[in-house]
Amino acid sequence: EFGHAQMVVNVMQSACRNGARLGSTEGTSTQNVEDRVNEMLGAAFETEPVSLYVLDASVFDSGGTPPSSGSEIEALPSVELSEAEPRQLFVVRATVPYNDIALVPMPFMSGVVLDGQAFMRHE
Repeated sequence: EFGHAQMVVNVMQSACRNGARLGSTEGTSTQNVEDRVNEMLGAAFETEPVSLYVLDASVFDSGGTPPSSGSEIEALPSVELSEAEPRQLFVVRATVPYNDIALVPMPFMSGVVLDGQAFMRHE
């Protein structure tokens, strides 16, 4: 189960990075990014329990304190990438409770949330 959990984290990180790269290009919408991330995640596990966020992270350009937790990142406002300004910072983040996608759900994994994220600038 630990190996499966690590694989899920790696897939989530890669999918978020790939979605963020797509979102950095002009003419791409937030929905395009979400579709790409879900497509990549769906190749490895069921995406129904995944929470996916595409958020405006430009607050960190003004010297804001970096987030210390995932919930601080998830509190950022949503962004529509097709309307984003050039060089605007955004984040693509995905989370999933491990037991919702586990091969064999384990009681000791209850409450464990796996995540992946990628920060990128819009072109």
